Amino acid sequence: MSGRNAFRTALVVTSLGVTAFLCLTDQQAFSQKNDPFRDKRMKMVTTCIEREGITNQRVLAAMRQVPRHEFVDTKERKDAYVDTALPIGHKQTISPPFVVAYMTETIDPQVDDKVLEIGTGSGYQAAVLSNLCKEVYSIEIVEPLGKQAAERLKRLGYANVTTKVGDGYLGWEEHAPFDKIIVTCSPEKVPQPLIDQLKDGGRLLVPLGERYQQVFHMFEKKEGKLVGTKLISTLFVPMTGKSEDQRQVKPDPLNPKLLNGSFEEDDDKDGKPDHWHYQRLMTVDDKEFTEGKLSAFFECDAPGRIAQALQATAVDGTKVGTILVELDYKTEGAVAGKEGFEMPALVIHFYDENRKGFQVESIGPWLGTSSDWRSTSKTISIPPKAREMIVRIGLNGATGKLWVDGIKMTFKPR
Repeated sequence: MSGRNAFRTALVVTSLGVTAFLCLTDQQAFSQKNDPFRDKRMKMVTTCIEREGITNQRVLAAMRQVPRHEFVDTKERKDAYVDTALPIGHKQTISPPFVVAYMTETIDPQVDDKVLEIGTGSGYQAAVLSNLCKEVYSIEIVEPLGKQAAERLKRLGYANVTTKVGDGYLGWEEHAPFDKIIVTCSPEKVPQPLIDQLKDGGRLLVPLGERYQQVFHMFEKKEGKLVGTKLISTLFVPMTGKSEDQRQVKPDPLNPKLLNGSFEEDDDKDGKPDHWHYQRLMTVDDKEFTEGKLSAFFECDAPGRIAQALQATAVDGTKVGTILVELDYKTEGAVAGKEGFEMPALVIHFYDENRKGFQVESIGPWLGTSSDWRSTSKTISIPPKAREMIVRIGLNGATGKLWVDGIKMTFKPR
């Protein structure tokens, strides 16, 4: 077959020596060959995805192939292959590469699958799925994003992806049933149309929960009903529209809060403290603690590798003026990384109404060795334009060992 949308088979040799096959259009193959970001993408997969536990070789091959820099704004391209969410406009973001790989591996797409994606966003997740299954249908409620994603996917040659602008929680009935459904925005509960449109025996992956307290759930449909498994904590942008407006539990930016600061809560007993997401190189220690019976423990021996845990909350900087942060910590052989920010610390990232980060405050750094637990506190001013904040605790690219316990945050009005 020849022509612009002719398919080629690309053989990819993984770091484990395993071969995987991807179907590439002529345009994709040409772009890949002439891609100046290729080395960064290979490094991203090795250090941010494979090293962090993704093992499905087909998924790893797809992540190596899809040019993430094409799915972000030009001014964000320098960070296209960093494991972080990036703003794409209209208060939406492109998910971190690890999250995309994790979600993709979890639904385990097969070559003959028909997959429905809710929340097209930039189109990046759909592009990854395109290389792994027969058909992808993707819905975006924000019209400008939906149109941009459709044009981008067409330009890049993802011919088996079909998109539309609409309410994703209604599904896409005329193309149902679907073998897999992947939801890249966070409903409060699984919308009934998605349950109805999932094949019996199919899988549905969705982040459920309150706006800033979400958990991935994997459901399998058995005899018409969903049987679910609770997975890891996460943080997704909510879908706009009626479903989001009708949430029973909504964020309270006038009363921000930090949950599970003593790291004791673990409802599913998976060894990962509840309410903290994107946990990296983190466990709980039942021998070292100052509150309860556990503390958070971070350990890393590779400079630049991230050991962390994150938690987010809404905050209205026009009404809330300061945060008093208190915590206990202990270190052993903590050494700063190569970059200035690679220090053991508690870091607070502030975001504006467009979910764009604009200011960072920190407590620390805590270097060297402290034979005993130490207590520390700091009052931080909240910028008036802040609407969200993310708390990050950990070694953050430094090496050594860090224990943290008893984090408390007291917010005071402006």
